Amino acid sequence: MSWFMLALICVCGWGLADLFYKKGTDEDDRYSHLKIAVWVGIVMGVCALALLILSMTGTLSLAETDFTLESLGEGIIKYSPVSLCYIISMVIGYAGLRYLELSIVSPVQNASGALSMVCMIVFFTARGKFGSITDEFSMIEFIGTALIVFGMIILGFVEQHLSKGEMEEHDKKYRFGALALLFPILYCVFDTIGTAADGIVLDGEHGLGFGEIDVLILYGLTFFVVGIVAYIYMLIRTKKPYNPFAKSERPKMCAAIAEEFGQVFYVYAMASNPVIAAPMVASYCIVSVILSHIFLKEKLTGGQYASILLVIIGIFLLGIADGLAA
Repeated sequence: MSWFMLALICVCGWGLADLFYKKGTDEDDRYSHLKIAVWVGIVMGVCALALLILSMTGTLSLAETDFTLESLGEGIIKYSPVSLCYIISMVIGYAGLRYLELSIVSPVQNASGALSMVCMIVFFTARGKFGSITDEFSMIEFIGTALIVFGMIILGFVEQHLSKGEMEEHDKKYRFGALALLFPILYCVFDTIGTAADGIVLDGEHGLGFGEIDVLILYGLTFFVVGIVAYIYMLIRTKKPYNPFAKSERPKMCAAIAEEFGQVFYVYAMASNPVIAAPMVASYCIVSVILSHIFLKEKLTGGQYASILLVIIGIFLLGIADGLAA
């Protein structure tokens, strides 16, 4: 399967996950983001343990891997910085959904696809994989990146304007105005680091050369530990155990499953063509926006539509440019 099809499947999976993340977010629950983290930790942990057992017994035939129990500790140490960047970005994103509509959060967060592409170009150029940055960074890619940055700036001004009284004070989605935009921006920063690092880690020639299964196992186990920590933290603070299997928590379960589904295809797409796959995968925000309008009935102002459209077009242009260069 080509990197493009792998990335496209990932886009669909993560777009669906975004929808369920929003449906599973309780604006009145200060621990809503941690509860989502618990569910993602459960799903990723179960999948990681299953892959670990299969790889150790030699029955895993999905990909070639030399992952063994002896290398588990070393692998966790090497990959934990990447895992933690992703996990921090995701938990920040979950928290941001309490204050911003999905149509705003998703496009801004996924500007990381463009930024991580630039980071990887710089790294691989320094290692001699690319002749020069200017040769690889086409005019379409430059325009796409500029539109994304411009769109984020406009969106910040729009959110600040809304915070001054255009929206009702009791509307929690806009209570913090531009300050709430820090959630997706911080997500973007940490996700950029994680995505760029993944491209480097998965590159066999110039990076660490980790296998796809290795990454899925290490990332899943790390998130599983984080999920346990989040559960214990809530137990200490609320004095009562969180029941992730309650009927009301099903959207969080669906989000976690869709997240892991997309993660599998993401890893293989990044291993095949990291620089091109990164912005392509980031375009899953288009799916998120479409689903939010269909199922969540989210309504935006004209300024928000314009700024979001700029971000989406910018990411889409990067995907097209890299697809044509493949």
